[in-house]
Amino acid sequence: MRAILTLVLILIPGLLTPGMAPAFEPVRDGGEFRQLVLGHALTRLGIRLEVQADGQITGRGMGRPVSGEWQWRDGYFCRTLFWGDTDLGADCQAVLRDGDELRFVTERGAGIHADFRLR
Repeated sequence: MRAILTLVLILIPGLLTPGMAPAFEPVRDGGEFRQLVLGHALTRLGIRLEVQADGQITGRGMGRPVSGEWQWRDGYFCRTLFWGDTDLGADCQAVLRDGDELRFVTERGAGIHADFRLR
């Protein structure tokens, strides 16, 4: 598994040239965020999540249930999350958009990111 991850990290940067880099734009408004995600699934390899209008997050990640709560606060997607029995804690995340792809950046935009496709 580690070898596959290393290979992916080596190959992907080589496939993207500066002209092909995604043009992510910030989502700053809660109404815009709701319009993007409500009624759609957020997907990436092994993960499928739904951000619901009632403030719930549901789905599955790597074969385990995912649950949590969310709200839009001060320009950030703030959530608590459980992956099975594992508490992933609370975090407020910056959200960026490029077409049907959303990028969530932890620690109010200062941390790591995860990209999800809207389905």
